[in-house]
Amino acid sequence: MVDGCEPLTARLSTVYRLLLTMLHQLKKHIPEPLLAVYHFALAKTAVALYRSPSDEMIVIGVTGTNGKSSTVNFIAQLLTELGEKVGYTSTAGFNIAGEEIVNKMKMTMPGRFALQSLLRRMVKSGCRYAIVETSSQGVMQYRHLGINYDAAVFTNLTPEHIEAHGGFENYKKAKGRLFAHLSARGRKTIDGRQIPKTIIVNADDEQASYYAGFTADKHVYFTWSKATPKHVNGRGAVIRAEELGVDESGANIVVNDVPARLNLPAQFHRLNALAAIATVTSFGFSLTDVLAAAETLRGVAGRYEKIEAGQPFSVIVDYAYEPYALKALFAAVKQAGAARVIGVHGSAGGGRDVARRPLIGKLAAEEEVIVIVTNEDPYDEDPFEIMRQVAEGARAAGKIEGKDLFVVEDRQTAIDKAMALAKPGDAVVITGKGSEPVMAVAGGKKIPWNDKEAALRALGKIGYNSH
Repeated sequence: MVDGCEPLTARLSTVYRLLLTMLHQLKKHIPEPLLAVYHFALAKTAVALYRSPSDEMIVIGVTGTNGKSSTVNFIAQLLTELGEKVGYTSTAGFNIAGEEIVNKMKMTMPGRFALQSLLRRMVKSGCRYAIVETSSQGVMQYRHLGINYDAAVFTNLTPEHIEAHGGFENYKKAKGRLFAHLSARGRKTIDGRQIPKTIIVNADDEQASYYAGFTADKHVYFTWSKATPKHVNGRGAVIRAEELGVDESGANIVVNDVPARLNLPAQFHRLNALAAIATVTSFGFSLTDVLAAAETLRGVAGRYEKIEAGQPFSVIVDYAYEPYALKALFAAVKQAGAARVIGVHGSAGGGRDVARRPLIGKLAAEEEVIVIVTNEDPYDEDPFEIMRQVAEGARAAGKIEGKDLFVVEDRQTAIDKAMALAKPGDAVVITGKGSEPVMAVAGGKKIPWNDKEAALRALGKIGYNSH
């Protein structure tokens, strides 16, 4: 696995690095109203420097509140299984034709120069498809501007990042700018075939009609509903799925009358897999072939990732950091039949969605026998104040500190405690960071961290070893 920052930086010329440093210094002195001009100019400069690499590939943008990284990864897995060369960028990591690159940037969308550099490297590696996890904050900073998308995928929308956007409607519209941008750029021709502009929408989401309302050559809807979703309105293809039987390792499903098997134990993973199936099918692959490829899908690192070291209880690392994702995680753990659930939770600093902190504590308290609150990514905020706010939600739901609620600043110590308290048949869930390789702390520093490695260390301390 290759580090995500050094290979990019190493390819930059001395002049470019000097220019980038000057721009970052300049940004500190730009008034807030003019920052949009700054971001716009950077986007245009980056595209020119790297010669519009997105014009040379089929580019898929994936947006939504939850499931973006998993959907990106599943699309890549399906296309690779079908014989295509693929690259992608996501919160969970980057990949260029099979070369994995760690994302240490703490960004869903890399900065404009890094993103264009990655896309150019995909072209050089012969990638036909590029999949870009596209965040609302990235769109607000014009990181999407230099990308000629061929498809835009909407997974879902829940109240998240509301404070950063100044309200839910602003958040929704920020994501909508990706769909408006999709058809604002001309169709491209790849390998002699004109690529239609396509919108793929989760028809089960309340906001589906908004995103499906943007202009495109094709609209594709995916749904788990037996009834035709109201958003379809007689236009577009519908990819309809139904679960026929669920077990601890996955589910038997049928999609448009074609049976298949998804070896993904968490239901939310199967929802994301359907988004990927609908997306890949929209590019002309037969549904039968896509579903055959889907049977090989494997989970994504840090997304309902089970940690095994021979212990008699389950250990799950999951990226869930906001209430809706936590609810989906708890549903999956409950379906797996855990006797008790012990959770390790925190919340990010940097002024990010402060209102969700007590909600995280409350949800954890309602679903878990023991709640352990710890440090996550404090940035420049006081870690103790963040933990206090999370713990306050747990207390309000009835947890008692020292009995079934513990506040432990050091994340490793908190994970150690969870393992020591676990009994056979229990489930330990560690949330908030997933596969992230760093922790963001004061002074703009990022220190090495990995929840999976921390869980394995904790298991080793009580006599369980993965080797």
